[in-house]
Amino acid sequence: MGNTQITFIGAGNMAGSLIGGLCKQGVKAEQICASDPGPAALEALQNSYAINTFSDNGVAIQQADIIVLAVKPQVMRQVCEQLVPYITQQQLVISIAAGITCASLSRWLGVESIVRCMPNTPALIQQGVSGLYATQQVSAEQREQAQQLLSAVGLAVWLDTEQQIDAVTAVSGSGPAYFFLLIEAMTAAGIKLGLPADTAAQLAKYTAQGASTMACQSSLEAAQLRQQVTSPNGTTEAAIRSFQQGGFTELVERAVRSAASRSAELAQQLSE
Repeated sequence: MGNTQITFIGAGNMAGSLIGGLCKQGVKAEQICASDPGPAALEALQNSYAINTFSDNGVAIQQADIIVLAVKPQVMRQVCEQLVPYITQQQLVISIAAGITCASLSRWLGVESIVRCMPNTPALIQQGVSGLYATQQVSAEQREQAQQLLSAVGLAVWLDTEQQIDAVTAVSGSGPAYFFLLIEAMTAAGIKLGLPADTAAQLAKYTAQGASTMACQSSLEAAQLRQQVTSPNGTTEAAIRSFQQGGFTELVERAVRSAASRSAELAQQLSE
């Protein structure tokens, strides 16, 4: 990222993960700083990555090219309004807070170059996926900087419209919990079939990991991969048929739609 100066407002887990990912990519510690009212969080980042830390947000952003807003949605407006006397139109704002629209951020901050992101929790282990949306005022260079920053914790995918953030929230933002639920259910089923609990849990977890890795590395669609392991009249076909008879596909669609609707509701509430 050249000599780009990056300031994180908020020093929680996601900020720490992004900072760690950037450092692994070769971004120098002196290019990164963080601001947070909690001294313990700042001390942890300083000890881990040797970055500069501040307790004053206004001071922290004065040399920044990129400002990453990594605070809870409930305090975002207050934090933004505190930054108004210090922020400039030349600075790029990247928000990783769920539910806060670009229009709200622009209104609260008085700037227009904003990238809104929806990462997911596997970003904490550099295995995440993030949906990104940029306002029209964001330059091509700034888009590339945002891409590099979010790519430090996994895959970064650009969206055509901000409304698609709700769909990203429903599919990948909340998505890890869906897979955890499936792992829970498979583990419980294995136990009922007579497996020891720890064995059932390992089989479910590592099967999920292997299947996911295959899907990500293969050029084939998920449906084709499924068909390859589903022999006619075999054990897998028996299980798949049971899923389908139970309305599995429709159930997943309803669940994802419910998450997207709730995302839109929360965005409306937080932007008021």
